[in-house]
Amino acid sequence: MKKLLFLVPIFFFYIQCKAQEKPYYEDIKKFQKQDSINSPEKDIILFIGSSTFTFWGDAVRKDFNNDKIINRGFGGSTLLDVIGYEKEIIYAYRPKKIVIYCGENDIANEYPKVGGKEVAKRFKKLYEDIRLKFPSIPVVYMSIKPSPSRWEMRNIMIEANHRIEKYLEKQSNAHFVNIWDKLLDENGNPNTSLYIEDQLHLNKKGYEILTAALNSYVNDLDSKNK
Repeated sequence: MKKLLFLVPIFFFYIQCKAQEKPYYEDIKKFQKQDSINSPEKDIILFIGSSTFTFWGDAVRKDFNNDKIINRGFGGSTLLDVIGYEKEIIYAYRPKKIVIYCGENDIANEYPKVGGKEVAKRFKKLYEDIRLKFPSIPVVYMSIKPSPSRWEMRNIMIEANHRIEKYLEKQSNAHFVNIWDKLLDENGNPNTSLYIEDQLHLNKKGYEILTAALNSYVNDLDSKNK
């Protein structure tokens, strides 16, 4: 009985510590473990953001034929989550360019409370933080995609894309890649054939479209100085 009573406060201390962990903490620890085994080189191409990149996994290297890519997309993260882990998933590296996909979950998780203006504000915070650490490297933002399962949120997503695009037009060495239109069908609706069963994440054909849209920014941006 005494042993059991001794273990009770330890158990509750463990539960409290787990509750205080930020979301996706385990994902971040996995990244750190990978880096401890294989230390990343400098001049990498860093992919950061949410599950559209997470689902791409290491296949992103093969798709772009570029082994310099490190994918640090995690879970169903929001811009606030990415900002919260800047030290671990951005500042820990020495990238020559950064590619971002995030913002869709900000809208979905807080719909209809969060509008396009707020999403753009959060992105601006992330971008400014990146610029403090990396003042001149190319930063590429891939637009929010038109997921069929979230089509009712399209007006907010379109507004967020528009605001972020206009913001990046005023920045140096910053690029907005519109993939929204590329994932629509001839009637202007989401092309469901490009998504897996959940109608949220892309299938192989969908990723082929992303690869084509991003390829020049990933592989040729430096030489073309876009």
